[in-house]
Amino acid sequence: MTDSGAERRPAGELESSVLAALWTAGKPLTPGQVQQALGTSLARTTITTILSRLYEKGSVTRRRSGRGYAYTPTEDAAGLTARRMHSELEKDEDRSTVLARFVSQLRDEDEQLLRSLLEGGAE
Repeated sequence: MTDSGAERRPAGELESSVLAALWTAGKPLTPGQVQQALGTSLARTTITTILSRLYEKGSVTRRRSGRGYAYTPTEDAAGLTARRMHSELEKDEDRSTVLARFVSQLRDEDEQLLRSLLEGGAE
């Protein structure tokens, strides 16, 4: 079974779906178990490739399970989003401008929350 005829998905969508399946399971899953959890027609080899890429990025850990691996996310969804934000910030030398634009585009509630966090308030 292949997914060659499948419509092209936006970058990162499959990785996000796989991570969501792992977070929902709350336990290590093999590629076959991820495939079942997603209820998808994607080939198990495609799921394995996605999990391998997530492993290389440090988004999941793996441990031996039979002849293959079982995978566990390294962070929850909020932690992953924070890491992605950090990664994007590291790509630009003009951090001040990037942060200024980020803050200027926040909703009022989010800006207030950020101010509270920066002043040492609780999450």
